[in-house]
Amino acid sequence: MSTTAALRINVRGIVQGVGFRPFVYRLAHQLELAGTVINDGDGVEIHLAGPETALQSFVDKLQRQAPPAARIVQVDVQPTSLVPATDCFVILPSRSSKRPSTQIAPDMAICDDCLAEIVDPADRRFCYPFTNCTNCGPRFSIVERIPYDRPNTSMRVFPMCEDCDREYHDPLDRRFHAQPNACPVCGPRLSWHDGQGAALAGDCLPMCAQALAEGRVVAIKGLGGFHLAVDGCNEEAIQRLRRRKHRPAKPFAIMVRDLAMASRFCRISQAEAELLQSPEHPIVLVDRLPGSALAAAVAPGLEVIGLMLPYTPLHALLLRDPGIPEVLVMTSGNHGGEPLCTGNGEALQRLRGLADFFLLHNREIVTRVDDSVARIMDGRVRLLRRARGYAPVPILLDQPTDDILACGGEMKNSFCIVRRREAYLSQHIGELVNAETFDFYRESIDHLQAVLELAPERVACDLHPDYLSTRYGHGRSRDCRAVQHHHAHLGAVLAEQQLSGPVLGVVLDGTGYGSDGSVFGGEIYLANRRGYTRLGHLAPLDLPGGDRAALEPWRMALSLLYSLLGADGLRPEHQPHALHAIDPAKKQLLGQMLAKKVNCPPTSSCGRLFDGVSALVGLCLVSQYEGQAAMLLEQQATRADDVAAAGRYPVELIEVAKAVVIRTTGLVSGLLADLAQGAPIPVMARGFHLWLVDALVQALTGLRARTGLAQVALAGGCMQNKLLFERLSSALREHGFTVHAGELVPMNDGGLALGQAYIGGFPCV
Repeated sequence: MSTTAALRINVRGIVQGVGFRPFVYRLAHQLELAGTVINDGDGVEIHLAGPETALQSFVDKLQRQAPPAARIVQVDVQPTSLVPATDCFVILPSRSSKRPSTQIAPDMAICDDCLAEIVDPADRRFCYPFTNCTNCGPRFSIVERIPYDRPNTSMRVFPMCEDCDREYHDPLDRRFHAQPNACPVCGPRLSWHDGQGAALAGDCLPMCAQALAEGRVVAIKGLGGFHLAVDGCNEEAIQRLRRRKHRPAKPFAIMVRDLAMASRFCRISQAEAELLQSPEHPIVLVDRLPGSALAAAVAPGLEVIGLMLPYTPLHALLLRDPGIPEVLVMTSGNHGGEPLCTGNGEALQRLRGLADFFLLHNREIVTRVDDSVARIMDGRVRLLRRARGYAPVPILLDQPTDDILACGGEMKNSFCIVRRREAYLSQHIGELVNAETFDFYRESIDHLQAVLELAPERVACDLHPDYLSTRYGHGRSRDCRAVQHHHAHLGAVLAEQQLSGPVLGVVLDGTGYGSDGSVFGGEIYLANRRGYTRLGHLAPLDLPGGDRAALEPWRMALSLLYSLLGADGLRPEHQPHALHAIDPAKKQLLGQMLAKKVNCPPTSSCGRLFDGVSALVGLCLVSQYEGQAAMLLEQQATRADDVAAAGRYPVELIEVAKAVVIRTTGLVSGLLADLAQGAPIPVMARGFHLWLVDALVQALTGLRARTGLAQVALAGGCMQNKLLFERLSSALREHGFTVHAGELVPMNDGGLALGQAYIGGFPCV
């Protein structure tokens, strides 16, 4: 016969608001154990008594059968002599602690059970657009502080009706303690408004569907902010939205009803299908299906589309309306460069003139959370933008790290707060270049600190002195540690992949403030947490006009010509045909700048090299959005194969000051020869990609012989290029290297803050 014993179990992780306590309750009753379970500031505390065999079974099943949305980080099991003061099992009211350590659940896409209810005419939640349970619905976007209980969320203003209250208090119901629980009787409601904000009577969703079918632009309030929606097959309507939003070419994301509908517009692999249907429901980059009805204006010049499935009951119901277009453009509800709109009054003011109609609701959004963006690359999910569904789930650090705030960079900003080796990387903030976004940035820091009840004294930031994030960091702490941009990129990989280092790190991006004050961007480092050594880089090019060159790639094309031919490269007869479209007076002025080295800082930037090559072959002379030149070059490269492109341009490596330098003269010379002979653009584009891969592999192979290191970390915004990333990863593995890269942490500047925190929070520094 089993011996009676008692246990105290503390569970840490995402275990609040995800149905964890009812799961514990059911498991305890199933095993006939007595005791209690309670939410506190540290997670969940369980007190159990019963036969030892049943207790052991409980501990085993606790981790193996936890709810799908729960993420258990730590289970601490301790025998105790204190027997629970009850002979049954009960759930106790939540309690708070002086310094909580529980984790915050992200917003989760509608689950299958809730989806079934809202389309069932017999269910009391039929067609209710705010249906949720403990397995889905809003979390981070509505929470103000922890514990995650209804009074601490924006749902506190909606008292539950009798039926909802009964569900909420029934431990056997899947809505037990589902904090946003609501129904048509007691919960949030939709309203429909014209372009001036006046409320219009009628059934909101059918009226919205009709407006979209007529080509109108509708502002839709969602989970973490507003979308601007329009018919994705209506070229004229999309162009109208582009004109209003002043977004002439940057790709739009689309939303369709389900995978079956998606397959009519896009090619979707099994891995991409699983990601689209995951609890996070991110935007997934997939290939456009040739010949589909999708408007070309969705992503001009590109065959890669950002696709998502409905992740709220509102989206699901709207896309099931008989009058709705088959595909909707769903782009951020803001003017370019501004934060997402979240409040109804704010949206009616800021989006007036952009939207013809407004679909609003009266549930307050506490925290802006944009859509996450992901891509399957090299067989793994790689986040390009970390936001809804993923933030603020912490990255667990396996090395000692002080509590710290890391401020991030300027582009694709996010910040990071480390608490007890848990790195809370914030949601995507955006380009930190204006007052509105800077206000959002500071508000988000204040909010996350309030939720975590932690305001770290230690601060880290980027080395660049003029970033708003850097100024914020230095203004907050006199002891703010500046971390070099590309070291931080590698630090993010080290932290996420739990690498102790040192590694050979390859960082390819646009620009980063170098340790010598110059502009880095095509780097090979030997790096660990403590520091880095620059072992190699792309040959420096002049950056004519500084940051202006990123907006006008033709400037980098002339810089490439000048690097090869000197002053002769500025003569019209030596310039490719594409550059003849540029005003001769502008080119003459630029030539004088290059000759006199006026406002032409040297840069090793890989991003600017992509720009220069894209302009040379005639793809993009003036960028209409960040990364356009490189994206068009990648797109063209996918249209050629290796037979014609491999080895087309010679790799030249030299050593300068003990560093391997990848020269571009052979590349540029080869491109000019190909242009003169009328080589196809796809062949030249692919040839450039393969040249870059070959150069990096040769450089790293030589550095391995020198250092003995075979671990390689890949990072930087250029690694979002699927062709480059996959070919480089594959080639390195073929040469005996082990390759590491970001997965749940973006390889672009969205991951910088994690690297800053990991490096800046090193206890021995």
